[in-house]
Amino acid sequence: MNALLAVVYWLSLVAVIYPYLGYPLTLWLATRVRGAYRPPAPSADFVPSVTVMISAYNEAAVLEAKLDNTLAIDYPRELFTVVVVSDASDDGTDEIVQRRAALDPRVSLYRQEERRGKTAGLNRGIEFAHGEVVVFSDANAMYETNAIRELVAPLVDPAIGYVVGAAHYSDSEDGESQASEGLYWRYELALKELESGFGSVVGGDGAIYAIRRELFWPLREDDINDFVNPLQIIAAGKRGVFNPRARAYEESADSFAKEFRRKRRIVNRSWRAVLRYGGAVRKANNPAFVFQLTAHKILRWFAMPLLVLLGLTNVPLAAAPGGRFYELSLFGLLASVVLALKARRDLAVAAQPHKLAYLFYYFYLVNIAAVLGIWDESRGIRHSKWDHVRSSGT
Repeated sequence: MNALLAVVYWLSLVAVIYPYLGYPLTLWLATRVRGAYRPPAPSADFVPSVTVMISAYNEAAVLEAKLDNTLAIDYPRELFTVVVVSDASDDGTDEIVQRRAALDPRVSLYRQEERRGKTAGLNRGIEFAHGEVVVFSDANAMYETNAIRELVAPLVDPAIGYVVGAAHYSDSEDGESQASEGLYWRYELALKELESGFGSVVGGDGAIYAIRRELFWPLREDDINDFVNPLQIIAAGKRGVFNPRARAYEESADSFAKEFRRKRRIVNRSWRAVLRYGGAVRKANNPAFVFQLTAHKILRWFAMPLLVLLGLTNVPLAAAPGGRFYELSLFGLLASVVLALKARRDLAVAAQPHKLAYLFYYFYLVNIAAVLGIWDESRGIRHSKWDHVRSSGT
């Protein structure tokens, strides 16, 4: 019996650790052995027309600054247009766009009269995007002036279907959840660079990513567009790359509660995307990307059940004769839970938790959210619309 428990324990341990440590190490070793893919150098002759699509629901507080930022981007004026997709906003968002459109013909508004979610808006709004390249952006994501040039540059290679930029958090040291989210996101950016060199970046980024216009296909309204569309592009035989020089800056969620809800929604929709589109990806004869998708996304989403399994097998193994390693392992697991609970208590009384406790709390938070997101999908609960992280809603 102990032998079986040990097998389950080690399989669970590897499955929990591998996505965070083993996967990036595998990518790093593979790119050192066979060489990392590098997109061709930018070509002065490659300047495609571009449409920036900004998704907005009640973004009056930031949209004026977003339009100022977007229209100041360094790109030929005659090749550059902006479409704002408003999901039945009722806070003056549409009026801001209309006033700007009256002054600058490059700007246009598509409004959904009924609130149906971001993906439904993009399905219709894409009809107003006449650029050869479409850049998807959020209303609070502020771009560096060269961001569009950097996004389109790799598309000179016809094998590339989408390009993901680097979204940075401008407030990563302040607030309740920003420090943990900022640290996590810096890790994610490093991982994107490794993935890009190995095969393809797994997914896009709603704040800053670009695709060839002809590679957008209508999505279901409960699809998560910046994950499903890249899966479709991979299934079509193209690749996706990361360009860290295409930079945007945005605010993270200002509380763990908002971050928890956001993670739960994202995993709910992403898990559904794997179920719907994973078969097409597997048929595309791209085993490298299937490996990346499994290691980067799927294993992570099931980390919490694996941790529970790890704990359940750890207890009898630690109690067995000669179980010193398992004793240490059980102690480490329990210590991480205690630290996470301590961070939760500190936050409840507006105290600043220790950074290590903060990190464990964030780790458990996002993994519990992932499990609940998948559980929602199993019950037929599908998230298709929501308030942004700056909303004061609960």
